[in-house]
Amino acid sequence: MLPLCLLTFAAVVQAHNQLLPGSCSFESSTCEYTSDSDFASWTLHKDGHFVAVDSVDEQDAERGAGEKPGLTGVLLSPALEQSEWSCLRLVYQITGSGSLEVLQRSEGRSFDRPLWSSRAPSDSWVISSMDLQNNTEPYRVVIEGKPGGSPGSSVAIFEIHISPGFCLECDFEESHLCGYSNQWNANVNWYVGGGEVQLLHNGLLDDHTFQNRTGHLMYVDSIYAKTFKEVAKLVSPMTTVPMSGCLSFQYQRSVERGNLFSVYTRDRLGQYQELWRPELEQQSEWSGTLGEWIPVQVDLKAPYSVQVVFEVTFNSPRGGRVAVDDISFSSEFCSSDTEPTFDPSVASCDFESGFCSYTQDQVTGSSWRRVSVKPNIFRNGDHTTGAGSFLLANSRLSPRSGYVSRLEGPTLPGNMKYCLSFYFSLREITPAPAGFNQTDQALAVYLQSGSSQEKIWSQGEKSRGIWIAADSTFHTSQPSKVVFISTCRSFWDCGSVALDDISVKLGDCELPATAAADSLSSPLPGHCGFEAGLCGYTQDKQSDAADWELRRGPTPTSYTGPRGDHTAGLGYYLYLEASTMLSGQSVRLLSRPLRGSRGSQCLSFYYHMYGSGTGRLGVHLDNGGDDVLLWQQSGEQSIAWLRARVEYQSDSLHQLVFEATRGSSVRGDIAIDDITLEGGPCPEIEIQATVGTSNEIE
Repeated sequence: MLPLCLLTFAAVVQAHNQLLPGSCSFESSTCEYTSDSDFASWTLHKDGHFVAVDSVDEQDAERGAGEKPGLTGVLLSPALEQSEWSCLRLVYQITGSGSLEVLQRSEGRSFDRPLWSSRAPSDSWVISSMDLQNNTEPYRVVIEGKPGGSPGSSVAIFEIHISPGFCLECDFEESHLCGYSNQWNANVNWYVGGGEVQLLHNGLLDDHTFQNRTGHLMYVDSIYAKTFKEVAKLVSPMTTVPMSGCLSFQYQRSVERGNLFSVYTRDRLGQYQELWRPELEQQSEWSGTLGEWIPVQVDLKAPYSVQVVFEVTFNSPRGGRVAVDDISFSSEFCSSDTEPTFDPSVASCDFESGFCSYTQDQVTGSSWRRVSVKPNIFRNGDHTTGAGSFLLANSRLSPRSGYVSRLEGPTLPGNMKYCLSFYFSLREITPAPAGFNQTDQALAVYLQSGSSQEKIWSQGEKSRGIWIAADSTFHTSQPSKVVFISTCRSFWDCGSVALDDISVKLGDCELPATAAADSLSSPLPGHCGFEAGLCGYTQDKQSDAADWELRRGPTPTSYTGPRGDHTAGLGYYLYLEASTMLSGQSVRLLSRPLRGSRGSQCLSFYYHMYGSGTGRLGVHLDNGGDDVLLWQQSGEQSIAWLRARVEYQSDSLHQLVFEATRGSSVRGDIAIDDITLEGGPCPEIEIQATVGTSNEIE
């Protein structure tokens, strides 16, 4: 009997009695899985048991052909239709170096949705689990294997299991143990029990699933505990989609000198949150030996990826034993009295239609004003569209000294962790004499709980005239409000600040935006802010005279180009450098080939066209040689980043092309940022703003 972490997979994993279509053990065939002909082939091993894609073939390796970079194998499942939740378990191995990614492909969508990925090599088979949400439309599972370039690297798949239910569920009857793992400890560990295997110093024990000695369970024993507070952890697979509902399990616990049994959730940052521990009144149910199974039901709210951790702490070798079996999950809460998972979007606002759920404290003597700026070449607009609304504090030319502009958000429930993100921009309200600083007190954010107030963020960046992204993670022990405060101490020491695009989400700000956002396709397919390169976009080396350039901060030529990017203010964007090109020359950026779709697609991006010699920016649809102009803008537009939305439809393989043409002078830099392509029609198109020099601030 071995610790779970030492268990190895047998050559053949026992088939589950409820395997769904799409499952395959690759014993003698690929079960209708096929290799995409546009990529390298997955090959079935000559003795069966697995499929693999290798970096070099045996002949190349014998000749010492060296590296063969860029190889990708794409394996496609047959069409699947599953109206209920199911769990995909993948048994795989990455040898040497490489990566493996699993995606979900729906008909009529240009992009595959990432489910899971890994770059970690291993010396043996590894199991990974991913939840498949109920789906009313057929889909395919897409598996992309990319072996490293060195000889001997390979990516192999041993087995694919698709079973009904959630990946958290397990009765421990199969040798893969549903992806649950033991976090190794030198002295105490979780073991597989049952199957007529004798438990240490405890005789035989019936499992809960079959109520006999042939079934299996997980247990931990204190007999080898040597130090104070020996800890054993049984860890579930990481959830891959937001989940909320009722987690159930059965346990037995014996207490001699004492142990602590708790259940936690652990996020991708390794942060724990207690989910359950036995109540004191349950002590009467404990006995000196393992006996009756005790059922537990506890509500689980996991809006982001978490693992469930069953943790037992022993104080001595006589700390007893704990057994666990039949873990299950339901999308319905355990109690009808449980409040639904809080929707933090009530605290988000882009101020396009008002103040949303935010209110002002008029007692402080000042207020935030909702303003808008028409596209012009002198004053920056809002962050959302470049021509919409935002909030402005301390904008009057004759402010009274000592007043505060205070903006209060809606009440957030207690005992939760939140991520607050927003954009701010420092503004000039009047020329300041030398030695005076108008930004020290411009903006601070507080968390107000009852009568107490705690600062959770203060402004440090002092760059003017650009929208800067900021975020803060905070935890509420009781119902609280987020409060934005700007202070004016005197006429010459008054921080004029703009605020826009407030967003509140559950979890830590360092967590990925979605459960699969940390995949190898990061950022998500169709999204690119150019913070980590071109995201699969390529330069057209045949039809243009130069390349789009990646830039951070202002462009070299004065009176043209952006001062910062749109994504964060201090990040990267792409632009045409007019000073190195001739009038009429172009740069072209190509998307990767996109699958056709039956419905509409919505392309959204931000563009910057400022400078007296600005040329032309266009978006084209390349349908295998047929060029269709989708959108175009010419001449100087604004000193702000402006949003463009383009709705189009193409039922065949195509590419999107961003083409910028140099204008009449060097003051003609053109920039793009934050490209998003999503299925479905665009939201209602906002009113097209006209270019002008006036605004609604004065």
